[in-house]
Amino acid sequence: MLAGNGKCPPARRIAQLMTSARNHLSKADAVLVAQVEAALPALAATRLLVDRFVAMVRNGTSGDLAAWLNEAAASEIASFTRGLVADQAAVVAALTEPWSNGQTEGQINRLKTLKRQMYGRANIELLKARLVATS
Repeated sequence: MLAGNGKCPPARRIAQLMTSARNHLSKADAVLVAQVEAALPALAATRLLVDRFVAMVRNGTSGDLAAWLNEAAASEIASFTRGLVADQAAVVAALTEPWSNGQTEGQINRLKTLKRQMYGRANIELLKARLVATS
């Protein structure tokens, strides 16, 4: 499996290409993905599993989740699957419920960023003042 220049691309590049939608790939990248899939059939099968999971997340459907978990448990993403099985009720809720805690997580991330920037320099009063000033 060689790219056009005779070198094997880095694993991160291959992962990026394998998780990108095929219609967003350039011709050279599509050829490289085809070479990777031909050389590593297990990786091609894993890509199909990932695509199915992404479709479930985007469409908010959990009907295929049990079958998908059974297939994925025997694939290259078995450790990811074990994590989903361990908290399957939360995964089903995330796929089917209309609400999200993304706004809350964003505010927590902003607070932690400000706190890290001020590490060791101030007390809670200054942190409160910065939070009020940036809101």
